[in-house]
Amino acid sequence: MNAQKLNWIGWCILLSLGTLWGGSFLFAKIAVTELNPITLVFLRVAIAALAMWCFLLFSRQSIPLTAKWIGSFLLLGFLNNVVPFSLIFWGQQYITAGLASVLNAFTPIFTMLVMQALSREEKMTMTKLIAALTGIAGVAIMVGSDALGDTSNQLLPQIAVLGGTLSYAFGAFFITRIGKLSPAVLTTGQLSASAILLLPALFYIAPMQQLINASTSTWLSVLILALACTALAFILYFQLFKLAGATNAASVTLLIPVCAILLGALFLNEQLEPNHWLGMAAIFLALILIDGRLAGSWFRKKTALT
Repeated sequence: MNAQKLNWIGWCILLSLGTLWGGSFLFAKIAVTELNPITLVFLRVAIAALAMWCFLLFSRQSIPLTAKWIGSFLLLGFLNNVVPFSLIFWGQQYITAGLASVLNAFTPIFTMLVMQALSREEKMTMTKLIAALTGIAGVAIMVGSDALGDTSNQLLPQIAVLGGTLSYAFGAFFITRIGKLSPAVLTTGQLSASAILLLPALFYIAPMQQLINASTSTWLSVLILALACTALAFILYFQLFKLAGATNAASVTLLIPVCAILLGALFLNEQLEPNHWLGMAAIFLALILIDGRLAGSWFRKKTALT
């Protein structure tokens, strides 16, 4: 399959991943009220790493522990977990989840820019750029002006969230540079390295009292974040990356607010408004354009007619 296209398996993975990461904003918002961002990030990656080691043991997969691979896992964990999780969780303390999801939707654009500058594998096209901007507009329409809140005094938190999305983009580039490993092994190495990188900060923060006082809902949120929204989600992400390339994988951030709103309507009886449907239509159009086949088909038909 062409590495830049999504087949039906890729679309299923994209939708599943969007659902998992769409729920992560809700669970992070719950947990960060009682745990500081660094503690929450550490618990998320450490619990997920432990679960992944159990999975590797059960599935009889091995992980390379040479100096080269340890360095690769450390850099991947830094770019894909430590930096973006910390910046986004910190920013979510001061801005709404809706605004955070809009800023997070810049990930495909940043990924295209990074791949354009550093790699020859995926070049930015006008169609992809228009698609990404359409997706961002769709997210903004869907979350609505009320959900975006007053942004006048929130510049630093917004920059922090954008910094997290830029880190994801560099992480996507680095994935194209490392050797081929299974998604489960890559996930295990990345999460384990992330937990190790965060240990010094955890000792400095000394969050024992926070952990003791944390409520049941906070611990449940942490477990869901770790097991579903991190361990399982990154297995899907690396598989999607292998199937469809960096930009298509990054476009999952456009689906995150869609899935979050649909989950709210399904489980919390929240009302779907006209702006939700309009925003979702724009986002799915953006995903189809990023995939490339619609524009390519139109161009071929136009050429044939002329």
